[in-house]
Amino acid sequence: MKRSDDFEEHPWLIVPVVPGRERTLRRWNIAMISALVFVVMGVFAMTITPELGHASAGYHHVPLKVDENPGPVNLAALKNGYSSVIDPALPAVVNIASTKVVKAQEVVPDFFNDPLFREFFGPHAPSEPSQRQPQTEREHSLGSGVIVNPDGYILTNNHAIEGASDIEIFTQNKRKFRAKLIGTDPRTDVAVLKIDVTEKLPSLTLGDSSHLKVGDIVFAVGDPFGVGETATMGIVSATGRGFGGAIEHYEDFIQTDAAINPGNSGGALLDIHGDLVGINTAIITGGGGGNAGVGVAIPIDMVRNVMEQIVDHGRVIRGQFGVTVQSVDADMAKAFRLPQGGGALVAEVASRSPAAKAGIERGDIILELNGQPVNEPDDLSVRVSETAPGSTVHLKLSRNGQMRNVDVTLSELPEKAETAAPGETNSNALQGVHTRNLTPSVAEDLGISTGTHGVAVISVDPSSAAAAAGLDASDVIQEVDRKPVHNVDGYRQALAEAHGRSVLLLVDRGGSTHFLVIQPQ
Repeated sequence: MKRSDDFEEHPWLIVPVVPGRERTLRRWNIAMISALVFVVMGVFAMTITPELGHASAGYHHVPLKVDENPGPVNLAALKNGYSSVIDPALPAVVNIASTKVVKAQEVVPDFFNDPLFREFFGPHAPSEPSQRQPQTEREHSLGSGVIVNPDGYILTNNHAIEGASDIEIFTQNKRKFRAKLIGTDPRTDVAVLKIDVTEKLPSLTLGDSSHLKVGDIVFAVGDPFGVGETATMGIVSATGRGFGGAIEHYEDFIQTDAAINPGNSGGALLDIHGDLVGINTAIITGGGGGNAGVGVAIPIDMVRNVMEQIVDHGRVIRGQFGVTVQSVDADMAKAFRLPQGGGALVAEVASRSPAAKAGIERGDIILELNGQPVNEPDDLSVRVSETAPGSTVHLKLSRNGQMRNVDVTLSELPEKAETAAPGETNSNALQGVHTRNLTPSVAEDLGISTGTHGVAVISVDPSSAAAAAGLDASDVIQEVDRKPVHNVDGYRQALAEAHGRSVLLLVDRGGSTHFLVIQPQ
């Protein structure tokens, strides 16, 4: 499975560690699909958009076991191995099998447009393939997950279940459950699932990933290549690792040499206490395609914040900083009158943004955030992402070699053309429908009045119930069950209130409105 369709060639091979989606018709033996990525290590531009806005607001609706102050481990007690650490964790690591409906590859030769064909048949020529009903087939994918709450809440990677129509969970004791998608955050590659159980399930205790040090012993547990539950051991090779956005938007990875392979996506990274300190997500292979001792995991501190927001709010609330920044190497530092590299160079300041209001200018180099050094743009991005919108952050920056202190009050980042997948999965009737906020520019593109309210439909799965009912891309949904909707949040809320029943939509198509009733599949 690829996380992006836009990867370019590079000596590194970054592989999302999920075995390749296997097409039941003809691809069962594929072990993985990898993508070549071009990682820009020099000039790196990114928009600093703080995430996890309510992480400090005290929302803890899903009880989690957290090891706040783990004591020292007596390594002499582990002289026979690490089974006492790993065995208690194994029942809480699960296998995830997901199914996705995709358009089948066209197998009929596209010769209908050939001039000789048309000349031979004349006006009675058969229809072109594009006019025939598209065929679909099912793809299957395997990954791993971690039970973090006895009531059945499971953490995994977004890329392990992205676009799935069915998600099944297989536990160590061979039980199978159908999972519900609670929500996802593609920018951190985190997904939250839930299975319905009548008894309490084994779950992992969460550790504190901020305390990890290079050289600490860690264990990776998951289902590589679908062979079954597997544990491997290594050390923490690096912390705070980023790859310039080549893997995720927010990168603060734990790097480890514990063997991670396709299928480990969403699995557990444990510390010597058996606490969950990370969610395994990708490997860098050097072009070989398999484990090369460079695996990365999302720190559990970040994952926990994302999970709590998804459960509490149905989405991750993001703030807005309003600058585009790039790395500062030694040559760049010299040009900007600094003794050494490091920090985040401001390449652009968005107009009317919090940064603009605070007086930040292009060419400023941000060196500290709230008294802590900023080493790289990734560092600034992640740390700002852990600050709530509305909070004031204190920056130390260099401008033309002179040091300045600036306070910036963060604002909330408005949603753009992001799909409403987490909310929309609450309604089976509209599964497979992706929407965006209806801005004046979008309304203009659709040829409708800029005063029209609603949400714009950007894509409809051709195999969905909505497509069968006649909903099309470029339609504008104005009402759900006779309730007006004005943005994606309101649309999600209206779908949630439908509780999986049939949905009555008022749809604007090219300036004309009509109703559609969509039955759940």
